[in-house]
Amino acid sequence: MLKAWLLGAGLLVLAGCDQTGDQTGDQTGGQNGNQALDQNAMASSLHQYTATLASDEFAGRAPASEGEEKTIAFLEQHFRALGLKPGFGDSYVQPVPLAEITVNPKGGRFHAAFTKEGEALGMGYGSQILAWSLREEPEITVEGSEVVFVGYGINAPDYGWNDYEGIDVRGKTVLMLINDPGYASGDPAIFNGKAMTYYGRWTYKFEEAARQGAAAALLIHQKDPAGYPWDVVQSSWSGPQFSLVSEDKGQSRVAVEAWVSSSAATALLQRGDLTLDEAQALALSPDFKAMPLPVTFSAKLNSTVRHTTSHNVMAVREGATAPDEALIYMAHWDHLGTDPSLKGDKIYNGALDNATGTAGLMVLADAFSKAPTPPRRSVAFLAVTAEEQGLLGSAYYAAHPAFAPHKTVAAINMDGLNIHGPTKDITLIGWQQNDLQDMLEAAAQKQDRMVVAEPTPQNGYFYRSDHFSLAKVGIPALYADSGVDSRAHGREWGLAQQQDYIDRAYHKPADEYDPNWDLSGAVEDLLLFYEIGHQLAYGDRWPLWKEGSEFRAIREQDLEDAQ
Repeated sequence: MLKAWLLGAGLLVLAGCDQTGDQTGDQTGGQNGNQALDQNAMASSLHQYTATLASDEFAGRAPASEGEEKTIAFLEQHFRALGLKPGFGDSYVQPVPLAEITVNPKGGRFHAAFTKEGEALGMGYGSQILAWSLREEPEITVEGSEVVFVGYGINAPDYGWNDYEGIDVRGKTVLMLINDPGYASGDPAIFNGKAMTYYGRWTYKFEEAARQGAAAALLIHQKDPAGYPWDVVQSSWSGPQFSLVSEDKGQSRVAVEAWVSSSAATALLQRGDLTLDEAQALALSPDFKAMPLPVTFSAKLNSTVRHTTSHNVMAVREGATAPDEALIYMAHWDHLGTDPSLKGDKIYNGALDNATGTAGLMVLADAFSKAPTPPRRSVAFLAVTAEEQGLLGSAYYAAHPAFAPHKTVAAINMDGLNIHGPTKDITLIGWQQNDLQDMLEAAAQKQDRMVVAEPTPQNGYFYRSDHFSLAKVGIPALYADSGVDSRAHGREWGLAQQQDYIDRAYHKPADEYDPNWDLSGAVEDLLLFYEIGHQLAYGDRWPLWKEGSEFRAIREQDLEDAQ
């Protein structure tokens, strides 16, 4: 049985800490101690908000679409009704300028092939290759570019690893593996062992290929190291692709970015007298050197290019004594929109991902707005756009913040809430990253729950949601996922539900709202986030990144520069 507990303002005001972590005993808001949050009402609101956001009327909430207009209006109306202050001056919305580029694969307007000794191996769009360009050009051509296998495509001085050492890939096509060497080796001494680092993310690999001057960058898809099956690649990288508008109109990117299926990569590597297993084994060797293959790559992409504007949305419960200091709750409101080419259901409703997280943001805004005593610091509720396109909305906010990073106490991110009822655990994404873990563990103990490390650190979820954009500028961030050890059905059942969602519904039209979802577990998670946020907002604690975190030095430098 769960321990009965109440989350009133006074009960949540535990001792705050200064930047060294010492207790200061803040008592602000103690008068609200008898005011409890109504968990049944929270669950009801979660259902209501999620059902609306995931409805067909919102058409999958694609950026710069009619679905976005409905979403933005829904959020702004909610925040305004709560009496929350606009987050961006006199506006609740922050314009995010985007370039929208859509490959036209039909009618001979797309071509991709590998050639050896005059014999071409064509690649079918969608079935074998998903290719696009982030250059703002209607036609992209790569012709006869030499293919080089660059292992994992990583240049990481901090790990003593450089797959590009000793080779010039300017104008060439780099072929690389997903994830990082620690995953395949399982050796904790190599990178972070099974836990993916940012060097394993597809975003990093394309960025590094561009820095190296490559003409094209091809990622070999494999389900386990990628963390999702090929059909997720098909749904996520077809249709419009977005990027933040840049002064060079995307010219700093490689001309062609692409995923190739494992079967297509196998056929390609065979032309270089390699198997995929042999290529992986070579890439793991400390002596690995990038390998030119006796193959060239050619591609032609015709695309529709347009500039558009999407929006972040933010509301603030302003702080009474330190309004320029802020705790940020965040969730991405966007999903994949509608695909008219699909048979049957054409709408990617994105109910779990991330109507639930956005609904959770709205529920927390409800709770903080109703607290009769204002917090010491400001509490911001940030709904960001274009997460599905590479964390673009949060990246734009990090570059154009309403609260300076050194004044932002912490960020708590919600990306997919628990739809399967109460759990004995809650999963922390990013183990031992910062002091927010300690706060989460203390709050979870009150619920008779345990904080556990993510079961699949190899999937790199810490680098796959919007808190990462804020972490990159030094802001301590908490990203906790649903627990898996169901109180009613056990851990194996919970893991099975999680895997079923990934296989059946993740980034598919099947991700639809179900009124039979048990959101009581999601409410318990929101209560944890509320307690942590309440301590930070009503106190004066500054969470720190832990020793060994790649973000600690960024935060320390930012705080030092601000003094």
